[in-house]
Amino acid sequence: MKKVVGVALLLVVAVFLLPFLIHRGMEQEQAADPAAQEEIALPDSGYTLRILGSDGQVTEMDMNQYLWGVVAAEMPASFEEEALKAQAVAARTYALNKGPTSNHPDADLCTDYNCCQAWIARADAQSNWGDRAVTYTNKITAAVAETGNQVILYEGQLIDAVFHSSSASATQDAVEVWGNSVPYLQSVDSPEGENVPNYQSQATLSSQEFQDLFLEARPEADLSGDPSTWVGDTQYNDGGSVHTITIGGVAVTGAQARQIFNLRSAAFSVSYADGTFTFDVTGFGHGVGMSQYGADAMAVAGSTYTEILQHYYTGVTVEECPEEFLPQ
Repeated sequence: MKKVVGVALLLVVAVFLLPFLIHRGMEQEQAADPAAQEEIALPDSGYTLRILGSDGQVTEMDMNQYLWGVVAAEMPASFEEEALKAQAVAARTYALNKGPTSNHPDADLCTDYNCCQAWIARADAQSNWGDRAVTYTNKITAAVAETGNQVILYEGQLIDAVFHSSSASATQDAVEVWGNSVPYLQSVDSPEGENVPNYQSQATLSSQEFQDLFLEARPEADLSGDPSTWVGDTQYNDGGSVHTITIGGVAVTGAQARQIFNLRSAAFSVSYADGTFTFDVTGFGHGVGMSQYGADAMAVAGSTYTEILQHYYTGVTVEECPEEFLPQ
């Protein structure tokens, strides 16, 4: 009889607890499901920019709306939050420092990364992210919102907050790439981490392709005779990038060679065998300023976005933007 009563009590308890357990399980499942989350609202900055789109139309948009699209386009949303914040501050600084140019006199910036910064519409970014769309949307919203109106300043002035994907062992000094010395764009060590896509890459050119490309850029070069003799002395800087390389008796910088041969970076070596030149390349981008994958590696190691920015931009401060630099 006691066994019967015990079983009956267990059944009663189960009847009352089962709906609760099912509901609790559904709540936990929804919490773990990125698609079940709600999007965080992106606050307005109070400042408007004129943005020239790829369709040739100029659109007015809030600074934060613009920055959201830049961060989404320029940096993987899977990155650490502190890296995304560093990107947001760099993008805000770049945008406020850029202003109208001869390329787009009627707009503050354009969405062409070759001219200004890349930008993507929210709907397009979310489509690319699939079931992680809400999670990534909220990460970028937080990165933009939580950095307020913060910018990067050097001696009280907005810096040219350039950035790139990944470096070799160090970033490049601006003078190496563009010929102008910039005090805050010095070469610094860069921890790139282990998950950089295509960190090591190769580019191959036939001797004819190599000859055609170089002579188009430097017609005074002598690329006659045996192709194995065309490439002479190569000098490297401390960061592992090519400082100068002599081709056909003409010395060019690593940055110039990168452009001529369409290489992913100026950190390369070149070899010749069986009619083919092979470039072994490390990293991606011009190498100046903040390395995005380096920023993520620093964030993984515990660095804040301010520490990341002050590492990659020498001697700067990160603070609220002075009124004089904000859009009027």
